[in-house]
Amino acid sequence: METKIVYFDETGDDGLNTKSSDTFILTSVYMPCGSWQDNYNIIRAFRCNLKKEYGFHTSQEMHTKHFLTDKNPYRSYQWSHEQKTEILKKFTLMIASLNLASINVIIDKTRITIKNYHILENALTYNVQRIENDSQGDWNFLLITDKGRIAPMRKTARAIRAFNPIHSQFGGYINKPIKNMIEDVLEKDSEESYFIQISDFISYFVHLYYLTRYKSKPLPNRVANIIDRDFISRVMVTLSVNGIFNEKASPEKYGLVIYPKK
Repeated sequence: METKIVYFDETGDDGLNTKSSDTFILTSVYMPCGSWQDNYNIIRAFRCNLKKEYGFHTSQEMHTKHFLTDKNPYRSYQWSHEQKTEILKKFTLMIASLNLASINVIIDKTRITIKNYHILENALTYNVQRIENDSQGDWNFLLITDKGRIAPMRKTARAIRAFNPIHSQFGGYINKPIKNMIEDVLEKDSEESYFIQISDFISYFVHLYYLTRYKSKPLPNRVANIIDRDFISRVMVTLSVNGIFNEKASPEKYGLVIYPKK
């Protein structure tokens, strides 16, 4: 049986408090093991070209939110707004060229009415459920996540191997345990993983898309200095038409999985 590797990263915090963020987005990117090296080679060549064109060090992590809000270490490069826009365009086109898929789960914290709602655990469950559905039993998968949330993610992944309640079309729930996930969730520093950084890039643009299109809110000032709503839409469309989004994950545009349901 073929194995796929799944990388996770997130945007927003997983606490119930909405002051720091009113959404939490958990993004997965996954690919066949046989495609990993080719994907890596594409990313590595791309990063070498960025080094030649813009001085962007190949070992420097691409943290999209910090890049857009001009935080260190990106401020030290002294890129113009136009250069930063070009870098984002190039990143988008590079991701669109890879053989991988992405699922994006959005937890809208303003919709939560239950005091003990577990944001991270639910987001991971919904994401893994859709990866399992995509596999249709033809391949298994291994999960790798950024450092910092490994304990609750491992606990959740272990739990849904045994108990994974799904709404039944006849009412109530049926138990459909996750069968194709292998090993525990593994941990890797995002600084050392181009694929976690790609998950971060997609996750942040999904956040911006949801913020502006679903919530009808303005972009943060520092972000608006670099890009606008149309730029965000072009990123989303580019990833969509090149098959990056698993659009079977949800009836929502781009397959966005949004909870809690209204």
